This record gives sequence, C-alpha cells and structure tokens, in this order.
Amino acid sequence: MSVNTFGRMFRFTTWGESHGPALGATVDGCPPGIPLTEADIQPLLDRRRPGQSRMTTQRQEADAVRILSGVFEGRTTGTPIQLMIENTDQRSRDYGEIAQAFRPGHADITYHQKYGVRDYRGGGRSSARETAARVAAAGVALAVLRQLVPDLRITGYMVQLGALQIDRARIDLDEIGRNDFFCPDPKSVAAWTEHLTAIRKDQDSIGAVVEVVVQGCPPGLGAPVYAKLDTDLAAAMMSINAVKGVEIGEGMAAAALRGSENADEIRMGPAGPVYASNHAGGILGGISTGQAILVRFAVKPTSSILTPRQTINAAGEEIDLVTRGRHDPCVGIRAVPVAEAMAACVVLDHLLLDRGQTGGVRGEIG
Repeated sequence: MSVNTFGRMFRFTTWGESHGPALGATVDGCPPGIPLTEADIQPLLDRRRPGQSRMTTQRQEADAVRILSGVFEGRTTGTPIQLMIENTDQRSRDYGEIAQAFRPGHADITYHQKYGVRDYRGGGRSSARETAARVAAAGVALAVLRQLVPDLRITGYMVQLGALQIDRARIDLDEIGRNDFFCPDPKSVAAWTEHLTAIRKDQDSIGAVVEVVVQGCPPGLGAPVYAKLDTDLAAAMMSINAVKGVEIGEGMAAAALRGSENADEIRMGPAGPVYASNHAGGILGGISTGQAILVRFAVKPTSSILTPRQTINAAGEEIDLVTRGRHDPCVGIRAVPVAEAMAACVVLDHLLLDRGQTGGVRGEIG
C-alpha cells in the first residue's frame, strides 16, 4: 500500500494494523540534540487512549510507546526515530461476520476493490487505531517546537456534538481537560452527556465538529501556490479517519460576507502589525500572519453500529449486517488529540521548510 508518509522536512511513516501485534511510526527529519524521552510522548497518547470513559470505545489499550532508535542519552541524534506501540486488547473474533461482508460507511468495499485483499479485523490499516502512531510522532514534533518556538500553543476541542453546539461566549479553554468531550463550554457538558447516552442506547452513533487553534505561530510560515500552510493543514485534518469537511478561519461562512466585512483590517502596533479581526484564520495567501491559526473540521457518525444495515458481501449477495465489536458512539471525541497532533506536525514541517529557504529572514515593516 503506497503513501504512508506525511510531511516534507519533518516526515513520519506510520505502520501496523488495528489487530496486528503492534503499530508505530518512523520519524525522519528531526533535528539532532532535542531532549526526548518516552515520558515526553506518553501524555499525548494517554489523552487519545481508548476506554477512558463510557463515551468512547471500551477497548483497553495501554498505548505504551517505546523509542527503538534515533535517541541517545536522552537526546535525538538526527537519525530516524522508530516508535512502537504494542496492541494488547485485540478481539478479532468480533469481526468474523464481516470477513466476507462490506460494512456500510466503511472502507471495506473500497479496499477490496482497490487491492483485492483486506484485513477485516477492526478495519486493519483503515482503523482509527492507526492514529495512535500519528500522535506518537507528534510527541517528537512538539519536543522540537518547544525548543524552536517556546511560546507556541496548540489546543483542540469539540464545538459541536450532533446538532448541539457550544455557546462561544462561554468558551473557557481550562475546561477542556475536565470533561469527557474535550468541551470548552462547561454548561454544554450535561446536555451532551444526556444526548450521547440516548444515542448509544438506540444502538446508533453521532458526528461532531472539532476546532484547533494554534497560538504563537510566527508569521511567514507557508509558501504560495503548492505549499500553502492552510493547504497542508486541511490535508492533515482531512487525513484523519471519518473527517468529511475542513474549514480555515471563517470557512464556508465567508461566502455570506461582503468584502468589507471579511477582510481583516490592519493597524500598526508597538510590536508590529495588529489585525482588527481574524476571518482569515491566521493565514493569508497560504502564509501565516502571526495571528492565531484556526482550523475546524466535521467528523461523520461512527459507521460501526448495532443497528442492522443493508449491504452486500464479496459474492455480490444482498444481506443485512450488524457490526459488532467495541466502537466509539462519537469518534469525534478522540479525534481532538489527533487533530492537535497533526497540527503540530504541519507547523514544524513548515517551520523547518522556512528555515531552509529563508533562514528566518523577514521583510521589515515600519
């Protein structure tokens, strides 16, 4: 299977399947001399780890990461970093019924049509379990970013569960880690809990909208035309399982605005340009402005549900199928730390690209 590598200067290749013995990532392009241990990566994996609440899948995985290469005496060597996470709670028997059947909404049928063979145990390579490897790779990226851009902060959170939206007037980023939804609006949590509990009792699932904000990103990252920062951020978020739409800044809502409303006006501040608004989401012409970068994406409802669905099998016979196993009633919840991870990898990749092209030199203003 081709194209398992993401990035240009900072690159990672993920490997492994949902029900194989292990999965992981090979990280290349990490600068030497960066302090890095497994303890730097593990907290990120713990946030994504399954089985932590009744709102997510009950698969129990420690997601303990091991660094196999590329680090010596607690610092990166500049050589490829091999990261491995063992699978310890596979229940492949849950998937016996779908060995010859195609689950509606899943990649089963397209994998079969393209490759003629597929790992039906939990979806194999198409499973969201693969995202654990991405998060591990992002642990390396964040270690580098802490050295190069100490003030940079990447924060993800859910802003919508099904049709239920947060009240943006009540956003408190400190609340994100205090509930099961990564929700920044504390008053929405009770309604979300009740709604998702009812969805689960109906043996169904629901979608979500996730938002990521990158604060402290320096201006000048990204390049016109084919290496735009927003292009790569959109591609990164779109690569996350079940994501069906991505917005930067005002996004689709910009189509309803006039030019006089949408263009972010500029004034000169004591430390440089100051913008009156941020409809552009911190990116103009594919290049960061220095404002907060805002990315938002929609996650479809989990396709694996206990409600019978019409489908076909490999013989072309029409059947009804119930997808058994342990699945997230809202996969958008655990997509939050994955989104933060992908944002970190994109920002670092563009930071290293910029250092290689411009050496960090910037046009002077004032």
